[in-house]
Amino acid sequence: MSLFITFEGPEGSGKTTQLKLLAEWLSEQGKDVLATREPGGTAISEAIRGILLDPTHTEMQPEAEILLFSAARAQIVAQVIRPHLQGGGIVLCDRYADSTLAYQGYGRGLDLDTLCAITAFATGGLVPDLTIYLDIAIEKGLQRKLPQEWNRLEAQALAFHQRVREGYLEMAASEPDRWLSVDAFQPIANIQAAIRERIEVLIGTMGTERRKDR
Repeated sequence: MSLFITFEGPEGSGKTTQLKLLAEWLSEQGKDVLATREPGGTAISEAIRGILLDPTHTEMQPEAEILLFSAARAQIVAQVIRPHLQGGGIVLCDRYADSTLAYQGYGRGLDLDTLCAITAFATGGLVPDLTIYLDIAIEKGLQRKLPQEWNRLEAQALAFHQRVREGYLEMAASEPDRWLSVDAFQPIANIQAAIRERIEVLIGTMGTERRKDR
């Protein structure tokens, strides 16, 4: 059974930790799990990631930023994500297309309809079955990382990060069937339990639907 699950959230929300725990749990259940990240996941996409997150690239324009993110996304979807899904596996991705809407749309102020069109082209219309949003106050999230370790996006002004968070909250509220919002400022085990509970319901629902189709 193929399943595409993405993790989203402000900086310092703990996405990577929760994705790793979920991947381990699903593997223990005998699932064919692929864990990856955006931007990255392929040699080409990782090279683009280096350009995007380099803190010295302060002159990068928002339009260039979105096109670079989309190029990296197009590569990982075609080379890694879609083939694994077609083989019946589960893909867990640390960030995906919703990051573009949150960061470049709500954060940078680029036109959302334009971003949706570019993203649809880059991904071939691939949408996650479930998007897990880990919510945390901006100041608390950024405090989890030392300022000298911030990448180019993390180093943006607090107002930018606040707009990103507000964008995430708006998107999650508009598609409750696809999004799971979890308070990221609670114990790691509690967060993981909430995620696993939703995954179990999703897998059970998908299994029921497939049996009905037969």
